[in-house]
Amino acid sequence: MDARQANKSRWWFLADRLGATASFLCAIHCAALPFVLAVLPLLGLSFLADHRFERGFVMFACALALTSLITGYRRHHQPLPLLLALPGLALLITGVTFAENYSIALHSVLVTCGGLLVASAHFVNLRKHRATHVHGPQCAH
Repeated sequence: MDARQANKSRWWFLADRLGATASFLCAIHCAALPFVLAVLPLLGLSFLADHRFERGFVMFACALALTSLITGYRRHHQPLPLLLALPGLALLITGVTFAENYSIALHSVLVTCGGLLVASAHFVNLRKHRATHVHGPQCAH
């Protein structure tokens, strides 16, 4: 593996880690939001309860997930990360678009489950990357 391929591989590895972290934080945010809604303004964090912030965060997480998981699939040819991510992405998008108009409980359940599925997809993708990664003299991992 030449230096350029090693840098590219390292970048995708970091993108997966960032995606896993973002998805996990999104799931925690959505699960905890109904319980901490009254406290957020006191902490100066009321923007976390704003639907625009949430939609933006979910769209960023979806774009990052699709990019890193498709790239991972091209590397290791294992469909499991994508099979976990696709229903997770559908739940996230449904949760921040349609479900927020019905009930906070439905919204929270959909987005929490979606975030956990996407985070799981990133973790599986990282493990598949490690399993197929060949260490050589140019390797920085």
